[in-house]
Order: sequence, then structure tokens, then C-alpha cells
Amino acid sequence: MVVVTLLLTLWPMPKPYQTDSLVLVDFANTSAADWFVVNDGVMGGVSSSTMEVVEGLGVFAGILSLDNNGGFASVRAVMESDLSGFGGLRLRVRGDGRTYQVRLRTNNRFDGVAYRAEFTTETGEWITVTLPFDSFVPTFRGYTPRNVGPLDPGAIRQLGFLLGDKREGEFRLEVRSVVAVRGATLRQ
Repeated sequence: MVVVTLLLTLWPMPKPYQTDSLVLVDFANTSAADWFVVNDGVMGGVSSSTMEVVEGLGVFAGILSLDNNGGFASVRAVMESDLSGFGGLRLRVRGDGRTYQVRLRTNNRFDGVAYRAEFTTETGEWITVTLPFDSFVPTFRGYTPRNVGPLDPGAIRQLGFLLGDKREGEFRLEVRSVVAVRGATLRQ
């Protein structure tokens, strides 16, 4: 018994393998069919958008309209991964200078509370955006709901992108990847 204890002290058993990041969306291996569109038409608006995969990139594009009290366009996909222990998301995107939102939902329902974090793109430039999970705030139809706790990364079931910057016209956001990152990696 003493020999086993001594051996384990000198050569400890390896810890379970744990990665610092997890690729959630890689459009080189994702179909546009995995994403569904939810625009302001659900409330009478006339904005339009699509999510297409073009040369290994996800392209969220369309026209934002404020007609009929509209003003948002969005796409979302169901997430299968358990993000417990991860600290946030890292995105690689190229946009049009507009401010977009990442939306996370903790259920598979069409409507209800979502958690949002905003990021601003630079026209025509690839940028890396890091969004800690504690920066996501609850939202419901444009309002901050009361009595809703913070985002639980282990409960995330949907990921989406939304544009609702009150600027009419065409938009285009290209997404190369979405990666969940752990705390230490989040700060890099």
C-alpha cells in the first residue's frame, strides 16, 4: 500500500481532458438549414433577412425596415452543447459598421426571455469579438424583464444574431465562427 501511495505521489494520474474552447458554429461544417429566420413580421413589420452559407462563412443579410412599427431582423439555431464551465463566446465576424446582438435562449421555445450582448462591427474588416457570459442581459420584446436571474451557460439551448439598430436599409454580417471559451482563454 505504501508503494502504491508513493507511486501515485510521484506520478499522479492525469486529470480528465478539458479543452479551453469549444467550437459551436463553424460554417465550413454547418448548413444554412440549421438556422431559422425570425423577423419583425411576427408583429406586422416588413424587414427581411436570410442566413446563407457562402464559401465557409455564415452570411446574415437582408433589409431592415421601420415600416409598420417594425425594426428587427434575426436568425437563430438550436445548440446541443453543454456550456457549463465556459466563460463566454468568441466570434470572428466581418460586418458593415452596424451594431448587432448575439442572442442566447435557455429554452427551445419560439418566444420568451432571451439574453443579449451587443457588438459593433467595422465596415469590411474581420474582427474578433469576445462576449463574457456575465455581459449578457435578459430581454423580452425590447424590455428588461424583472425577476429574471443571470444567464446560466449550462442551460443555453439557442444561439442567434439580431439587428435592431433603428437604421433602415441593407445589412450584412459575415460569421466565420462562434467558439465558447473558458475564463483564462476569455481574457486573451
